[in-house]
Amino acid sequence: MSQESLTARYRPQSFAQVAGQDSVKRILSRAAATGRVAPAYLFSGTRGVGKTTLARIFAKALNCQNGPAEEPCNQCPVCRQITLGAAVDVVEIDGASNTGVDNVRRLKEDVGYAPLECRYKVIIIDEAHMLSKAAFNALLKTLEEPPGHVTFIMATTEPEKFPQTIVSRCQHFVFKRLPQADLVRHLGGVLEREAIAAEPSAVTLIARRGAGSVRDSMSLLGQVLALGSESLTLADVREVLGLAGGEIFARLVACVHGRDLRGLHALLTEVLDQGADLGFFLRELAGCWRNLFLLNQMGDAARGLMDLPAEEIDVWAEFAPRFSLGHLHAAWQMTMDSQRKVLTSMEPALALELLLLNLACLPDLLALGSAAPGQGASAGQAAPPRAAQTPSPSPAPRADGFSRGPTAAPQRPAPTPRPAAQQPAQPQVQAPPRQAAAAPRDVREPAAPATMVRENGAAFGARPEAGPSMPAPPAGPRTWPGFVAFCAARPDGSRPLPALDKARGELNGANLVLTSPHAFLCDRLRAGLPVLTDLARAYYGPGVNVRVETPVAEVRKTRAELKEMAQADPVVRQAQEKFQARIVEVRPPINGKAQENEI
Repeated sequence: MSQESLTARYRPQSFAQVAGQDSVKRILSRAAATGRVAPAYLFSGTRGVGKTTLARIFAKALNCQNGPAEEPCNQCPVCRQITLGAAVDVVEIDGASNTGVDNVRRLKEDVGYAPLECRYKVIIIDEAHMLSKAAFNALLKTLEEPPGHVTFIMATTEPEKFPQTIVSRCQHFVFKRLPQADLVRHLGGVLEREAIAAEPSAVTLIARRGAGSVRDSMSLLGQVLALGSESLTLADVREVLGLAGGEIFARLVACVHGRDLRGLHALLTEVLDQGADLGFFLRELAGCWRNLFLLNQMGDAARGLMDLPAEEIDVWAEFAPRFSLGHLHAAWQMTMDSQRKVLTSMEPALALELLLLNLACLPDLLALGSAAPGQGASAGQAAPPRAAQTPSPSPAPRADGFSRGPTAAPQRPAPTPRPAAQQPAQPQVQAPPRQAAAAPRDVREPAAPATMVRENGAAFGARPEAGPSMPAPPAGPRTWPGFVAFCAARPDGSRPLPALDKARGELNGANLVLTSPHAFLCDRLRAGLPVLTDLARAYYGPGVNVRVETPVAEVRKTRAELKEMAQADPVVRQAQEKFQARIVEVRPPINGKAQENEI
């Protein structure tokens, strides 16, 4: 018996024969019976869940000669032609082979003609996400307002590649993966029609390996039946498909619990020699940790959540209490995270071996990960209790004027403080008390006591106090340039006053008036007014006050007024007459300078 066309032979020919997708089947069947047909449909979902099959059944239900009805009769000439793919009014094209806009244009021309034998023209585009952007744009108007006798059905496994303009013009149905019970029931019906006896565990394993895809499950079934055995057994399924058995996972869990690294290596060698599917092996291993986790937490109540034979559940129920909750959770998480890494690794066997060894060493890794911060690199070395750490007296200050803080690691000996006699005599600034946990900032304080003047949190100068640090004013008349040079020559190490040379100063009696056309500079000068006042009194004499004034901004003239002023200027008129020129544009000066030409 040839199994080459097993999938095609048992392809469903009516809505009732399709496994799963109940809601989609009801909607399409109702639409075919009532004639409420949408201009376009979009079927999306993973491979092998019935998208193209339902599209063909829907086309038959729309055009059945015994219809309209909820189910096609599959007996009339139209239904038989659609089943054979010979109906002229039901066009099924491959989106991957017809990606260009020219293919869509020809399709649009054919849509304009009335159907020859059927009531509806049905255009089925498989893998429609392969169409180009230009092809999608060419379909927009046709999908929104096609002729009344045409409907489009687009099937895809990647709906995210569709433009939203296309999706909004379609009725979108999402096809779901089939549950394992539905797959088992479907495969069992196929085996009954083939008159082949099968072990329930073998059918369940094929359905589990199919991962919700009917076509994948049917292909695996045909692969196993090609062995030629009289019955379908679990051993045949594992031998043909290269799948690890339940006893393999029981041995693996036992080796992980006993930290038997040699046994894990031998088991992995056996799995690789059998040619097992590593992807399915990791999926099954993750399922084992999941079952152990549920049994550890829920006990016998978890039996209803596991789709396994009772004797296999009993085996896992014996292992579950042997592991801690953290071990099971970490093993489950590590197996899930490692699936893609193992399959995409340059050395899958080594990556899988590393995973198994890490699972066996998880108790040590968990102990290392649960160490408190500050214990150091060694996991076995416990940190000393905080109560045993007695506060040490304040050490002597360092040469830079700051006390040395406590050492970071408790294992290191405390640094020996310098004797007080070795410290250079420096005036210290009384700092406000800080929290004990704050680390001292390693910056140097100014040598002389000073009061810092800040603007927006940034210190730009220090207010000098009376003392030998003030420079002596130069002999001769007191002028503004001399005052600027006097301020810049301060020996106290303070930063210079901001842009003082850009301002203008004039001494009017006992008032030093500072002016600047820039409002920003005036604000900066006002922020440093205490410093300027002390410096002005040291330079000009006591009793001098400093005032910063912002000049009143002139009213800006419009361009029309400026142009009139330019035309009335005798120099401009003379230039016009001499060079035969004309005024094109007049721009106001900025800061007394003419504007340059803008690009």
